[in-house]
Amino acid sequence: MKSIHVIGGGLAGSEAAWQAAEAGVSVTLHEMRPVRPTDAHQTDGLAELVCSNSFRSDDWENNAVGLLHEEMRRTGSLIMRTADAHKLPAGGALAVDRDGFSAAVTQALENHPRITIAREEITELPPASWGPVVVATGPLTSPPLAASIAAAAGQDHLAFFDAIAPIVHRESIDFSIAWFQSRYDKKGPGGGDADYINLPMDEAQYKAFVAALLAGDKTDFKEWEKSTPYFEACLPIEVMASRGEETLRFGPMKPVGLADPRSETRPYAVVQLRQDNALGTLWNMVGFQTKLKHGEQTRIFRTIPGLENAQFARLGGLHRNTFINSPRLLDAQLRLRTQPHLRFAGQMTGVEGYVESAAMGLLAGRFASAEMLQADMAPPPPTTAFGALLNHITGGADARTFQPMNVNFGLFPDLPPGKKIKGKDRKQVMARRALNDLDVWLGKKAAAE
Repeated sequence: MKSIHVIGGGLAGSEAAWQAAEAGVSVTLHEMRPVRPTDAHQTDGLAELVCSNSFRSDDWENNAVGLLHEEMRRTGSLIMRTADAHKLPAGGALAVDRDGFSAAVTQALENHPRITIAREEITELPPASWGPVVVATGPLTSPPLAASIAAAAGQDHLAFFDAIAPIVHRESIDFSIAWFQSRYDKKGPGGGDADYINLPMDEAQYKAFVAALLAGDKTDFKEWEKSTPYFEACLPIEVMASRGEETLRFGPMKPVGLADPRSETRPYAVVQLRQDNALGTLWNMVGFQTKLKHGEQTRIFRTIPGLENAQFARLGGLHRNTFINSPRLLDAQLRLRTQPHLRFAGQMTGVEGYVESAAMGLLAGRFASAEMLQADMAPPPPTTAFGALLNHITGGADARTFQPMNVNFGLFPDLPPGKKIKGKDRKQVMARRALNDLDVWLGKKAAAE
C-alpha cells in the first residue's frame, strides 16, 4: 500500500500524520528543518511553538476553543494529549512547556511503526502519482513551494504578518513591585488562582510607555511586504498603541480583575507575564508581540515597573504569514478542487491559532486515511467545533473578504427555534450539543430519535 505524504512537521502536519497512522495507514512526514531553517524556528523539533506557549482557554462549557480542546481529546489527538502532559499554570488557559511539548511530539512520531520522517525540503506540490498528500507547511512555507501552491491555486496567496512576544527570565523581575495573580482569581488546568506575574503602572507611567512605543524604532518592511495586512487578533503592541492612547488599557494591559495586594487598589494599567517553561524560569509578556527593533525593545520594556533589570531569553519579532482562499479553493474534505489528491491543513487554510491549526490537521489526516482505506467518512457536523470551523473555511466564509479566523460560537448553527437561551447558558447548551453530536459522528453513541 502507498503511503500518505504529509508535508510540514508543525502542529497540523504532526497531528495529520498521527491520525492517519493510528487509522492503520503508512505515512511519510516531510519536514525541511534542519536542511532548510526558517526565520522563526529555534530548533529542529516537530510541533515547535514559535509564538506563544498558550493554547488559550481550556473551558469547554463556555469558550469555543476550550470546546475544540475537548473535541480533540475525544478524537485521540496527539497534540492535546501531549499538551495535557506538559501543561503549566496559566489561570483558565492551557499553557505548555514548549520544549518538553515539542520533544514529546517528536518522540511519539519517531517511534510510531507506521510513520517515516523524511528530513528534506519539498520544493513543489507532488503529482497525483504520489497518492494522497496533506500540505501543512504553515505560515513559513518556503518560497519555492509557496510559488507552486500559488500556481496550483490559480491565484496569489493572501498574506498577513504575525508577531512574536518577548520572554523574560524570572530571576530578573523585581518582586518588590510585581505580584502573582490570575485575573478575577480564576483557576485553570495545572494551576491555581495566581498564575500570572503582574506589573502595575500608574497613569503617568502608562502614558510615558505608550509614547515610547510610538516613538520607538521599528523593523522596516521589504517593498513586497508593505501591502500585507496584520491579523487583527495578533497586532504588534505598538500598532495597538497607535490606535489611541487608551487602546492598550482596554486590551492586553487592562487592569480589571486585578489588585496590587500591597495597596489593595487596582492599578491604572497592568503588564501580565505567563509562565513559559516547566521550571518556571521563563515568562512570556502576554500580548506584547512587537516589530520594535531589538535594542528598542530592551530599552522600552525596561521602563515597565518591575522590569528595570529585565534579562530577555527571547526578544519579539515579526514574520510574514500566508494562507490560501480556502472557501474558493477547497472542498468539504479539505481537498484542492482542481487537484483532489492534495489536501491542505493548518494555518495555510486560513484558520488562526495553534489548536485550530492542529484540528484541521486532525481532520485532514482522518479524511486522507479513510480515502486510502476506501472507507466513507462524512465531515463532522457543523454543530461541533470541528464542523463549524471546517464549514467556515470551506464555504461558510465570503471568499471575497476571507481572513484568518479563530474558532468562536458565532460560527456554530443557532439553537433550534423556540429555545430562548442567552449569554453563558446559551454557550453551554451549544457546547453540550457539540459533544453529543461529535460522539455520534465518532460512532460512540447512536443519534437521538
